[in-house]
Amino acid sequence: MINEYQKSIRKQFEYYKSVGEKAFDQLEERDLFWQLNEQSNSIAIIINHLWGNMKSRWTDFLTSDGEKEWRSRDLEFESVIKTKVELIEKWNDGWKCLFEALDSITKDNFDTKVYIRNQEHSIIEAVNRQLAHYSYHIGQLVYIGRMIKGNEWDGLTIPKGNSDEFNREKFSKGKHKGHFSDDLK
Repeated sequence: MINEYQKSIRKQFEYYKSVGEKAFDQLEERDLFWQLNEQSNSIAIIINHLWGNMKSRWTDFLTSDGEKEWRSRDLEFESVIKTKVELIEKWNDGWKCLFEALDSITKDNFDTKVYIRNQEHSIIEAVNRQLAHYSYHIGQLVYIGRMIKGNEWDGLTIPKGNSDEFNREKFSKGKHKGHFSDDLK
């Protein structure tokens, strides 16, 4: 159960990471800093928040509270990232921290209780909480990218208008194992 969960959740996180990266690949540097208005977040602001959250939640995941004293959450929603290079560095640093923490989970520590703001979570609860949080924000950054690129946007998963063809191909394989993202472009 533990190994299966670990493999499954890692694959889910890898999928959402790849979706974000496919979005970045379609955007110009200036697009990463575009904001609809002063109250909205740019892609860079979203990435800065994800990075801050990942570093806080996953550093010493099993031994310290997920809301670190050194975290400055309010600053995460300011325009502090200035270049695409800096954005990609923070993106990769946050994900590296997450994947190292996931890899640290073993059958011997799987029942460890972890805390976020002093609230107890099982490892499954804490990990699932973060998966939902990150997919929410990655969806936001993809939507911003789609707004910016308009008709030039290239779909990131199943191409628009190709659902029937995609389903035919999936069903033609018969019942099989694998992750749902294995056949996505």
